[in-house]
Amino acid sequence: MSLPPARTPRIYISAGEPSADAHAAAVATALRRRLPGLELEALGGPLLERAGARVLDRMEAFSVVGFVEALAKIPAHYRLLSRVKKAFQAKRYDLVILVDYPGYHLRAAAAASAAGIPVLYYIAPQMWAWGAKRVRRLAAVNQLAVILPFEEAFFRERGVTATFVGHPLKDRPAPPSRVDARKVLGLDPARRTLGLFPGSRALEVKRHWAIFRAAAAKVAAACPDIQIVVAGTSGADYPDPGGIKVHMGDPLLVFAASDAGICKSGTTTLEAAIADVPMVITYRVHPISSFIAFRVLRVPWVGLVNLVAGYEVAPELLQRRATADTLADGVLPLLDADHPATRRQREGLRIVRDRLGAPGAADRVAELAAGLIK
Repeated sequence: MSLPPARTPRIYISAGEPSADAHAAAVATALRRRLPGLELEALGGPLLERAGARVLDRMEAFSVVGFVEALAKIPAHYRLLSRVKKAFQAKRYDLVILVDYPGYHLRAAAAASAAGIPVLYYIAPQMWAWGAKRVRRLAAVNQLAVILPFEEAFFRERGVTATFVGHPLKDRPAPPSRVDARKVLGLDPARRTLGLFPGSRALEVKRHWAIFRAAAAKVAAACPDIQIVVAGTSGADYPDPGGIKVHMGDPLLVFAASDAGICKSGTTTLEAAIADVPMVITYRVHPISSFIAFRVLRVPWVGLVNLVAGYEVAPELLQRRATADTLADGVLPLLDADHPATRRQREGLRIVRDRLGAPGAADRVAELAAGLIK
């Protein structure tokens, strides 16, 4: 007697903002290689769509940064969660994969678990920063795939099945040489270059641009031969750039071209570390968001390079400390390759690169996912 054909698995994958869309797309691609005929439905954006997922809800309607800024999106998130719960209860999926975006995804995980669907959470909520008591909210997660080396032990010690899969940034193609990157950007290959990295979201850029521009002007006044380029993002405005070149393409080119950078905190600092770009770290949010954040933070730094290294590799200038003068004074020594501060920081960046693991994060996540499908 012949056996009935195996049913095609169906996975729901959820990514609520641009970087998660990129990481989810890499996982989707790896899953489709591993599971031919796989059906993928998603909350996501253009990259997940390009990777073959049927995007049911567009992430652009939900992405936001900051406690205060998130308030306006609460009704839309609850409407989305209501629709997704119904799909879970109808048993439409064999597995749910959630990527980053914890405010919404922790609720989605609970909904999937209540419907009896296994949950894989990729890129863990930063509960090590906000308080270990919150780990209990991961009770609905069957498998946590973490991308920072210290996270596996943190979550396992608190009863969560966690696996360090390496950081997805290590899967990016090797950047061009500094000279070649400057040529592509239309810069002088022989002149020192300052990179500006104010953010990948329009709201981040709006909050940071004026201070980044003013700091760049002070650097240019101190170093008349300097050339300055900003890693731009679509949908954001960069008014009155003056002599600053705004590059709207691949930010990797800007990292590759830069001798030093002014970087907003977050994953940008790890991108700079991988490109071996010494940096100063900064961030500004709404004052109320800042008030809340600094009272619940449980870590000594916000810069991921510093957290991965375990000490302050790069200086952090946040909120009121982020002025044109402090940012310029912090980055000026780093433009000199022989300055002791540059040498010290580059040693720390080497440690960070080593600790981020080997390439292949998306394939390792796909392997974990396949193991959860019944």
